[in-house]
Amino acid sequence: MRLKIAIQKSSHLSNQALDLLQKCGITFAQSKNKLFCFGLTLPLDLLYVRGDDIPQLLTDNVCQLAIVGQNTVQEFEYEHGIDLPFAELKLLNFAGCRFSMAVPDAFDYEGPQSMAGKRIATSYPATLRHFLTVNGVAATAVKLSGSVEIAPKLGTADAIADIVSTGSTLKANALKEVQVINQIEAALYRNTEPFSDEGEDLVRRLLRRIEGVQQAAESKYVMLHAPRAAVDSISQLLPGAESPTVLPLEGQTDRVAIHAVCREGVFWDHIEDLREAGASAVLVMPIEKMLG
Repeated sequence: MRLKIAIQKSSHLSNQALDLLQKCGITFAQSKNKLFCFGLTLPLDLLYVRGDDIPQLLTDNVCQLAIVGQNTVQEFEYEHGIDLPFAELKLLNFAGCRFSMAVPDAFDYEGPQSMAGKRIATSYPATLRHFLTVNGVAATAVKLSGSVEIAPKLGTADAIADIVSTGSTLKANALKEVQVINQIEAALYRNTEPFSDEGEDLVRRLLRRIEGVQQAAESKYVMLHAPRAAVDSISQLLPGAESPTVLPLEGQTDRVAIHAVCREGVFWDHIEDLREAGASAVLVMPIEKMLG
């Protein structure tokens, strides 16, 4: 059985999604129209589509898997108001941002009720209406497909609700972020219709590989030399490390080599603490693949 996985075409998210799949050992042969890619190393084919179309494609089982932002799925869910025939399998730790309310710098915002009677420009009207309803606010969602941040300057809205990453675009348009509505990131989704045994096994293999890539990205391999008497204290300083491997050094009875996988970031402060404890020749390396 072959499964199809959809990702958004021509976006930063799609580049990150493709990079993840490649790190999972999946290579593709691209079709002439560059919208379909045949999986060479796994029976998993790739569809490049519009991001907004992905939830409907999952619903119709045109694709069985998808990598898409949670904001796109939430908008589809709130718009249709039904139990969706697909589910979130795993957060992917990239494309993190937030869906937030922003108002002109001079606007005195004191909570959601401040938006009563206001016009709010957004590309996600269903998500905004859900937020307003939950908070009992009567306001108008003005749907815009692009350049949402200029709506207050043009006089077409009093405020906006938009995707925010760094906030620099808001500042450039004399807006301030006042209310985080949802924290969002990219996630892996699947159609909930049961697959064949081969299909279910393929999904499990993909998940294991993704988890391995994520663990590797968050982990570092640390090697160092240390006095034998300092092994215990140095082991305690290695961030997120399980029992390290201790090896003898040729011709030195009082010093050993310590190798450890650190499942947390290793920063300069950690290295300096290790040196203070007697470590030398400290080497910190990235991990390409990792399975727990």
